[in-house]
Amino acid sequence: MKLRVLLALPLLAACALAAQMPQPSPAFEVATIKPVESTPRSPRYIVMEGPHRFVEKDYTLKLLIAAAYNLNPKAVSGGPPWIESDHYDILALTPGQVQPSHDQQMAMLRTLLAERFKLSWHHEPKVFSIYALEIAKGGSKLKPSTAPATDQPALISTVYPQRILMPARNASMADFVSVLQRAVLDRPVVDKTGLTGRYDFNLEWAPDESQFGDDVGAAPSDTPVPPFFTAIQQQLGLRLEATRGPIQTVVVDHAERPSAN
Repeated sequence: MKLRVLLALPLLAACALAAQMPQPSPAFEVATIKPVESTPRSPRYIVMEGPHRFVEKDYTLKLLIAAAYNLNPKAVSGGPPWIESDHYDILALTPGQVQPSHDQQMAMLRTLLAERFKLSWHHEPKVFSIYALEIAKGGSKLKPSTAPATDQPALISTVYPQRILMPARNASMADFVSVLQRAVLDRPVVDKTGLTGRYDFNLEWAPDESQFGDDVGAAPSDTPVPPFFTAIQQQLGLRLEATRGPIQTVVVDHAERPSAN
């Protein structure tokens, strides 16, 4: 017994030392960053094309920061003026044998921003105009997801001439709020539903100029689908309450344009 203890001690010490050592940040294997000219019709998205090909189209550095740190763009301030005017495409390859989760992709993006844009920042709490996502009167209409628990959540907005269709699969309220505040709405969103499950749903609505950074524009008044705030209540049994509240923001201390690839 004593021999076993003596042999285990170096291993335990090594494990303790490894736990104390800083772990390497998740990173793309290789990434190309290309400045691009943006137009009102330029598509803007972040997507995985296959298990290892990370593609970002037509984002400013401010929008990249908002995506990487799960923020509404209004919650990102500071930095030089070009972080809101210069647009970039990114093509990167992810490591490992399987497709990384969304959180893992964003961790790699955070590493890329620090290394290639020399980004440094700090948190600052501020009181903002926000939307609180709540359960509407009458209760939630959400149905539990039928997808395996191991499936990654999916919420993708498809833009049609007069409507937006967002099919969600295996999505939590945190996933839903993340998409709303990063891409759809013009202010931060806070989850106040208390719902902890994962759900499948289809949300369909007529957009207005306050959504998607006005990249989509407003649907005609005779569009046969309801506006967003009505649709979310009728179709999901949820509501968005305009209020004010504290959130953590990101203040950019330093950023540099990325060097040529």
